[in-house]
Amino acid sequence: MSTWPVQDAKARFSEFLDACVSEGPQVVTRRSTETAVLLPIAEWRRLQVAARPSLKQLLLSDSARTDQLVPNRRQARRSQVAALG
Repeated sequence: MSTWPVQDAKARFSEFLDACVSEGPQVVTRRSTETAVLLPIAEWRRLQVAARPSLKQLLLSDSARTDQLVPNRRQARRSQVAALG
């Protein structure tokens, strides 16, 4: 992977983008610290698919799955229930 200071990446963006497409991921640095990566779209899509858990992994996981599936219920107002009774 090539490394580009943020100033060079901004000033020569077309060249930066072409390098990404032809050579692969390009790292952007800010104050000599690696900050971001520009990836070809095919690589990004491959990573997105690989990051998703399979149905089997979801079903076998120890973490709770229903917390996100069931919306919170609003508590009944007792004053209205008492007034109706």
